[in-house]
Amino acid sequence: MASATARHILVRNKKLAQQIKEELIEGEIIFEKAAKKYSKCPSGKRKGFLGSFFKGDMVKEFDEVVFSKNTPLNKVVGPVKTEFGFHLIEVLARN
Repeated sequence: MASATARHILVRNKKLAQQIKEELIEGEIIFEKAAKKYSKCPSGKRKGFLGSFFKGDMVKEFDEVVFSKNTPLNKVVGPVKTEFGFHLIEVLARN
């Protein structure tokens, strides 16, 4: 069964997600600090780290991005909208 390791930042609105992504790309903030500062998910306390999980463990929209062959590893993608809000996702590994 397919598995992946990822981290994410979850915020309530798309505009904030895009702003954080720009700050990450520009090198104004590192992912770990952004996750701690902005993420509404409990994983924010763990620098956004979700650990390893299997395909089907996460909500559909999140899963589709993480397990897509078109999603590059170690690069921030998103914002991805789910029922929880908007995610910036970094896939660290995929099997």
